[in-house]
Amino acid sequence: MLKLTERLGPIAANRATDTLTLTYERRVLGRLKATSDAGSPLGLFLDRGPVLRDGEGLRAESGEVVRIRAAVEPVVTARIEAGLPLARLAYHLGNRHVQLALGEDRHGSYVRFPPDHVLEALAERLGASLERHEAPFDPEPGAYQQPGGHAHGHGHHHDHDHEQHHAR
Repeated sequence: MLKLTERLGPIAANRATDTLTLTYERRVLGRLKATSDAGSPLGLFLDRGPVLRDGEGLRAESGEVVRIRAAVEPVVTARIEAGLPLARLAYHLGNRHVQLALGEDRHGSYVRFPPDHVLEALAERLGASLERHEAPFDPEPGAYQQPGGHAHGHGHHHDHDHEQHHAR
């Protein structure tokens, strides 16, 4: 089994010796046994947290490089007029803490998300037209992630002491 242990960030396809196609749900895992697209057994032994992005390279302990590909999976693509309507749609969907892919194609801008009847109804109420189909799902990285999927530290600390302190 090839042990993939190092993240390389986005790489050109010709740098990889193999590819690994995974759904979004599997690209969030740091530990995973899988089979490459060429049929080789692989094991991921990565830091937890950053999502594997479409086009990201992983290096094996033995030096081989495998490129990640986002699998085609069920998605909903919501289309709406650019500008404020699109911003409003992205805001309200994002406010539900759902992963969103934002993009453009020959039909214009879109917001893409996993199928969910509540989110679909919300998008339609906001005026979006929906297309239920299959496509790669590669959502936006979080605000503290760089586009290549690597965390960008800001040196701040989140205190998880939930005791409330109020001055009287």
